[in-house]
Amino acid sequence: MSGIEIKQFDSPDEVRPFADKGQARVVDLGESSALRGTFEPGWRWSDHVKPIAGTESCQSPHLLYVLSGRMKVVMDDGTEGEVGPGDAARIEPGHDAWVVGDESCEVVDFGAMATYAKPH
Repeated sequence: MSGIEIKQFDSPDEVRPFADKGQARVVDLGESSALRGTFEPGWRWSDHVKPIAGTESCQSPHLLYVLSGRMKVVMDDGTEGEVGPGDAARIEPGHDAWVVGDESCEVVDFGAMATYAKPH
């Protein structure tokens, strides 16, 4: 493996559409991957990814940077947070999330499981 690897989200290794209202573009970087998620207004994990994941809440960790839009996150224990442009966030497994407002939320996620939004 080379000491440097550069890829573009505009030419991803894989595109994973949600059930509706968005998609994740995935680039593989060595043994890791990064994804750029586009979450359209009205998107909610429990409506648009849960049918793909087959779990009651999102079980993927996330280490993300928000490019645009806003997203509300509610952990299974009731803890809440909201992220917006310029925010970096760590989100542990066990949560639901949804787009806030009428603007798409765009994030780059370096922490998602390799199987995030991937049919099993």
